[in-house]
Amino acid sequence: METTCYLYILKSKIKDWIYIGVANNIEDILQRHNNGRSISTKSYKPFELIFQKEFNSKSEAMKEEKRLKSFKNRKSILQYIAEQNQ
Repeated sequence: METTCYLYILKSKIKDWIYIGVANNIEDILQRHNNGRSISTKSYKPFELIFQKEFNSKSEAMKEEKRLKSFKNRKSILQYIAEQNQ
């Protein structure tokens, strides 16, 4: 049985950079990124959570993550966030 999983988007507070990921626990993953425990995001910390979306399974969340990462630019990702928040 799969558990609830989240797609999340973080925005660096010091650089013009966003990160898209999937996790079971948003608070834990935000702390992990902000503590520099993720090599891929370490130089962009600290972060703020700008979006999260709950999915019924990790596979669903990862499918949406892959789709978002295929967007060509930051504007498209921010537009996605705006549409989801309507």
